This record gives sequence, C-alpha cells and structure tokens, in this order.
Amino acid sequence: MSEGFDWPALMRGGLHGLGLTPDVFWSLTPAELRLMLGSETSKAPMLSAGLEALMAAYPDIKKDKNDE
Repeated sequence: MSEGFDWPALMRGGLHGLGLTPDVFWSLTPAELRLMLGSETSKAPMLSAGLEALMAAYPDIKKDKNDE
C-alpha cells in the first residue's frame, strides 16, 4: 500500500463527525474506524465463485493418507 492515511480527514470524521474522544479514536484500528465512518471504499465480500477460483488455483496437497 503506497498511499498514506489522510489523518486530518480521519480525525475530523472520528472526533467531530462521530463525537469520539481522543482516547477512543486512537484505540481504534483503521478497519474499525472505516466501519464506523461507513467508508464506501471497502471491498465487496468474496463470493463463492471467487473462493472456487482460489481453490482451483491453490489446491490442498495431501502429503500422506493421514491428511484427509
């Protein structure tokens, strides 16, 4: 990830928009803050087609008969 965080915007959103206290704001993870702010840039969940594609690309390899 080459881009940094826009701290002034995040602080405005958290402290002023959500009314968080500084200690609560700084204890949040970026994912928690993004969820609270309702970020529209979050990725869509993986659907079964995506999981099937990953399973086909990276199949489980059984090393011996006990790996079932």
